[in-house]
Amino acid sequence: MAASAAVPARKEPRDPRVDAIRRFNRFYTQRIGVLDEGLLHSPFSLTEARVLYELAHRDRPAAVDLCRDLALDPGYSSRILRRLEKLGLVRRVPAADDRRRNILALTDRGRATFADLDARSADEISQLIAPLSDADRTGLAEALATAESLLGTTRRSGPAARDSIVLRSHRPGDIGWVVERHGALYADEYGWDVRFECLVAKIAGAFLEQNDPRTERAFIAERDGERVGSVLLVRGSKRVARLRLLLVEPEARGLGLGKRLVEECVRFARESGYRKVVLWTQRNLLAARAIYRAAGFRKTADERHTSFGAKLVAETWELEL
Repeated sequence: MAASAAVPARKEPRDPRVDAIRRFNRFYTQRIGVLDEGLLHSPFSLTEARVLYELAHRDRPAAVDLCRDLALDPGYSSRILRRLEKLGLVRRVPAADDRRRNILALTDRGRATFADLDARSADEISQLIAPLSDADRTGLAEALATAESLLGTTRRSGPAARDSIVLRSHRPGDIGWVVERHGALYADEYGWDVRFECLVAKIAGAFLEQNDPRTERAFIAERDGERVGSVLLVRGSKRVARLRLLLVEPEARGLGLGKRLVEECVRFARESGYRKVVLWTQRNLLAARAIYRAAGFRKTADERHTSFGAKLVAETWELEL
């Protein structure tokens, strides 16, 4: 009996959304010059520039942590760091508590080099979106924030990095950290003045003074013993809870942590018998707004105001439970 011919496996049709995303990747990488030999007409590759960015925005990270968070091959990471050291941009010293760990920091020359790259990058994006209307610029920024929120949980280093983050209730000293980090981060990233830190301190102080753990909770995110995020759920009324002070440290962004913190608040609100969760945010906090929208919150009101040394648009968002 003759052997029957092998039947080729049926190939499933490819999801057209995959092709759409790949098409956008090709379009955008060409528009921002990633395909050029040097990023922004500099002698640095995209990865080298990203390492400089991370070192400019972190407080003396360990080399192994930087490698892990950027999902870099250890050998590749070592070659990049050696080159940046040779150029006099980065210095590396053994950690005081563990001589096997190397602590990284930018030199003065490294900070000046990063500042130049950062300014060039901002100018390039400004020129890219200059032809758009103000409404289209806002719509584009919101769409990209949504993409960041949705894709944050799927990045290559995501599972291992997410698994190392734990959420817990607050302990003595945590709420002071929440106030300090809000003041520092919002001043650095948005230029808000000390009046914002004052507002955060009032909210945090009221939480500590009036906290009922049966109906209110502060969630603190930790990675390797270091605090990297926080959020509060506080009582507004018997039926309404308020979500307040969501924060994710820069080194923990892109891992879906903001989404986890908001989901944990919503879960606790349901278990505590609330019927609605409301929050107050600002229109320029695009990443946070994308998280709220993905969690099912809907904007119910907005109001222009001048606060913290900036012209802002405040928004109220609500989620029916």
